[in-house]
Amino acid sequence: MADESTPPPVHYSDHQALIYANGAFLGERPALTTDLAALEAKAAEVLDAAALGYIVPSAGSGSTARANRAAFERRRIVPRMLRDHARRDLSTTLLGAKLPAPVLLGPVGVQKLAHPEGELASARAAAALGLPFVHSTQASHSIEEVAEAGGDGPRWFQLYWPRDPEFCVSLLRRAREAGYSHLVLTLDTTMLGWRPADLDRGHLPFLQGEGIANYTSDPVFRRRLAKDPVDDPGAAGLAFAEVFPNPGLTWEQLPFLREHWDGPIVLKGIQCAADAELAVRHGMDGVVVSNHGGRQVDGALASLDALAPVAEAVGDRTTVLFDSGVRTGADVFKALALGADAVLIGRPYLYGLALAGQAGVEHVLRCLLAELDLTLGNSGYRTAREPGPDALWSVTP
Repeated sequence: MADESTPPPVHYSDHQALIYANGAFLGERPALTTDLAALEAKAAEVLDAAALGYIVPSAGSGSTARANRAAFERRRIVPRMLRDHARRDLSTTLLGAKLPAPVLLGPVGVQKLAHPEGELASARAAAALGLPFVHSTQASHSIEEVAEAGGDGPRWFQLYWPRDPEFCVSLLRRAREAGYSHLVLTLDTTMLGWRPADLDRGHLPFLQGEGIANYTSDPVFRRRLAKDPVDDPGAAGLAFAEVFPNPGLTWEQLPFLREHWDGPIVLKGIQCAADAELAVRHGMDGVVVSNHGGRQVDGALASLDALAPVAEAVGDRTTVLFDSGVRTGADVFKALALGADAVLIGRPYLYGLALAGQAGVEHVLRCLLAELDLTLGNSGYRTAREPGPDALWSVTP
């Protein structure tokens, strides 16, 4: 029995009770749907063609994105009965950081395409729930602006490693000085994937000066520009194109990051157990099992199918995070059961941003955490660390 002096854990399922109470006694209904899987269709009603074409589609035929969702559908939860779950606790410690739940807002670029406030609204929403916001290199607002918006909320920085080493160091220095605690290096996007929805419109926002605020606010990058980027956004976009693609990156270059970043480093884009082993061998603190939401390689392995082999390969030698295809609290449960220490979400919160700004992001997060809490309890578990592979049943396709 728990000590009566111990405060009760936060039950995110209270959000469900609040919705029902508001409906019963105040006649109020949620402004946005609570069906997180339906958010994409709702967001499509408010996004313009360029934004919709960049945010929603994936590489090539969309095969990888479909595989991500199919992998979740093949795993079915096996609820257990008569196991006391009256007190549940989603809190966790991740790479030295204490979090209220094993959920992070993953790096999503060019968020002004969804809403004028972009990353500022998302960072505020994340801070309101105490969840880490992972700020993308390809952002609509700068490192410093997002840090200010997030206040005391936890924040991580995602790096697309530029070809210019001096510029890379400048980005890392700025992030550390602005209070970003963890570095997430994305490995799977050293070049853009083949994205027909953007190609058919001839639309790449970066070349128009959109989504490169971290570049145009950087003193090293600005030395490349003859004019202020406000006056000549096209020239800034071309300067971006000179430093962004970096297909020459190798494992041997990782010590450079250690020289210039004194916090935890996580490698994002791992799909192969052998690469996870290499990450451990090179002293990385964690990996994110991810296929970039299907946006890079058409016909690639579903991220969820890669998760268990990676988790088994590295054991407790490094932290394992997961993204790609997560839409609901039940999806988060399945990823945790297959070995993830925490999960990053992307498109769902961006759809919330498109629909209602900061309030929309908060709505998505509260619904996701409530559903995770309820799924956990209704399946017979009390903490997010308890479910293992035996909590799932794999359905043969």
